[in-house]
Amino acid sequence: MSLDVPTALLEKAESGQVPDAEFVDCVRQSLPYAWSVVSQVAADLGSGDGEFADHAVPPPSEAERGQLLRALASDAIRGGLERHFGLKLAFQNCHRVAAFRLSAVGGDRYQAFISPRGQLLNQSPTLRDC
Repeated sequence: MSLDVPTALLEKAESGQVPDAEFVDCVRQSLPYAWSVVSQVAADLGSGDGEFADHAVPPPSEAERGQLLRALASDAIRGGLERHFGLKLAFQNCHRVAAFRLSAVGGDRYQAFISPRGQLLNQSPTLRDC
């Protein structure tokens, strides 16, 4: 299961739309490691002048790796995080998370990161199990 959904939030979902803030809070509580990684790249992006910031440290365990995979593989979760932080997320190798300024999407740095070449260049024998 990806998220621990409180009964009240599930009831809201069953009867109609869920406010984005409540959905994002559910993500924050359910996937704390993924939340911390995305929060960190968002803070790094916000504190600098660059068009992107990234986190390339492998998770400490498979449980944390699973949180990143669930958060970034789900369109709804990734989209909620992107709207909450006001950025575009990109993901490589089960652990490398990058945050891009919205103005940088489509630019050279973004295209290089999400390209097949970028993926291949970010490979190593130690990452083949992820």
